[in-house]
Amino acid sequence: MKKQKIYFITGISTEVGKTVASAIITEALEADYWKPVQAGELEFCDTKKVKSLISNSKSVFHKNRYALETPISPHAAAEIDKITIDLNEITAPKTSNNLVIEGAGGLLVPLNDTDTILDIIQPEYHVVVVSRHYLGSINHTLLTVNLLKERGFNVSIIFSGSEHKTTEGIIKKMTNIPIIGRIDEEPYFDKNVIKEYAELFKEKL
Repeated sequence: MKKQKIYFITGISTEVGKTVASAIITEALEADYWKPVQAGELEFCDTKKVKSLISNSKSVFHKNRYALETPISPHAAAEIDKITIDLNEITAPKTSNNLVIEGAGGLLVPLNDTDTILDIIQPEYHVVVVSRHYLGSINHTLLTVNLLKERGFNVSIIFSGSEHKTTEGIIKKMTNIPIIGRIDEEPYFDKNVIKEYAELFKEKL
């Protein structure tokens, strides 16, 4: 029996392409998908977005543990909803299938007064950092990767958006971790585009 693979998808900032990367890895591994904390956009949340991009019939889409109304940091969105996010309540769904877990924002996004997204990540998870070029993205990528490496995680990178060779080159040299691939600035993402990327990335997962 194949060993279960669990991937945690994080980003160097918000809006860097985590959800598309999550869809590609979910499709490539025919994995289950779970987003523990969703803040805002509940009508078309990330779970629904990923589900709309998946072709295989094996993936199961697990319910958010916390679905918050306001599109801001989870700790603040929870306060508006008059609840407190409890880390002990965030446990991965039971499945024998591969599992893709999508974080919210970056690693140090607060869940409450003491815990962050980083605290959801378990030692056995493989962490994929989605990096996208913008002014400051090298610093954000190195900080994210170095923190994960210091904590002993198995880390790799997906680049997202238009290629920027000098940025990507220095990140590769300074992190010295595997690069799964790059997701180009596509005009749109649909099931066929996701499937093509899934085939490209499959060997690296």
